[in-house]
Amino acid sequence: MWNVALEQRVYMWKQRRYTLRAIEQCTHLTTARAELPWLAELPAQAAQQVLRHLDRAYDNFWNPKHPASFPQRKKRGHQASVSFPGQIVEVRKLNRHWAVVKIPKLGWVRFRLSRALGGALRNATISRDGTGWHVSFGIATGRKAVAQNGRPGCGVDFGVAASAYVSTESEPRIKPVGLTKNEKQRLRALEQLKARQITYAKKHNDGKYGNRLRQTIAAIGKLKTRESNRRQDFTHQLTADLAKNHGFVGIEDLRVPNLTASACGTREQPGKNVAQKAGLNRSILDNCPGERRRQLAYKCDLYGSRLIAVPAFHTSQTCAACGQVDPESRKGCGRLFACAHCGHEDDADHNASVEIEARARRTGGSDINSTHRRPGRRVPPSGGGGRVKPSQLPPGSSRESPSTRRESIVKTTRSSPPAFP
Repeated sequence: MWNVALEQRVYMWKQRRYTLRAIEQCTHLTTARAELPWLAELPAQAAQQVLRHLDRAYDNFWNPKHPASFPQRKKRGHQASVSFPGQIVEVRKLNRHWAVVKIPKLGWVRFRLSRALGGALRNATISRDGTGWHVSFGIATGRKAVAQNGRPGCGVDFGVAASAYVSTESEPRIKPVGLTKNEKQRLRALEQLKARQITYAKKHNDGKYGNRLRQTIAAIGKLKTRESNRRQDFTHQLTADLAKNHGFVGIEDLRVPNLTASACGTREQPGKNVAQKAGLNRSILDNCPGERRRQLAYKCDLYGSRLIAVPAFHTSQTCAACGQVDPESRKGCGRLFACAHCGHEDDADHNASVEIEARARRTGGSDINSTHRRPGRRVPPSGGGGRVKPSQLPPGSSRESPSTRRESIVKTTRSSPPAFP
């Protein structure tokens, strides 16, 4: 449904320079449901929600303060979910742990009530992952802005060896392993089995997947979903604790796509240490610094604190005691930071977190791209913009031909908190 609506908009823009919106496409949807049986199987309200989501995707792309890129086509089965407006969804509580939800064309479906709804129901989304089907609700709680809690602030250094080192703590916070030793062995065996089954299917079954191959893929997805859930659990606990117990949280303004760029290079100029860089990229993404920043953004507003992103320039080479920048203070990028000027010694990640807190205190969130100069320190230039390729011009652009320059703005606040933070 998403891909069909996207193709229609692209065609109308390229051929006629006409911008389609969800309101007009909903009228076409009624005719299409009478002609296409597969489209009629989906509830009409769910198809309308897809069109509204497409509108939002274009609006986010053209918003210079939003990091969204041009709307992409979706693969079949990728993040399978169906959304419904709150007017056609009804929830009844059965007991302390169970409830039922009324879904169009499905009727009453029982689900485990993990927590109380606590507000007016606005929408519901049914999704599927490796562990099964889930339902999530969008709730209007009517919560107002919280006053500043007045607690002391902190700086946090997100790393690989230490998942998170808080400047006010003496020990780092380590993320638990995503999969146990036995689970890793099982995952490796399943992936090898999947490779053999795919080879057999290509040779004897014209590439068609059989039931056993689908069962293997489902088992792999279940293990990977379990790993993702454990990662999310640690991330939620970490960000909630930081937002609740501190007046402000200082973090580095990291560009994760640049950090995790591949080192393979080109055929003419091949890269070096490609396998090592790939392993480092996996470790960085496993700690999900972008997701931590997204959660801190709305949780800080929720608990009366502030999120301050500071330049990451030389935080690991700057002495938190004297402010001198010297690569010799961290020989070999080890865990020990020994200042070559004043002799200050500390854990490298803790020293970086103290420096991050100091930068956050100086900026105060007013100007993230500027810091007070110290001897031996460089101040990074303000973020520049980038141009959108002409081929990426969306069909949802306004007739005033807005500028294609996208400003690089550091966001310290995001959308309102979800129903289940």
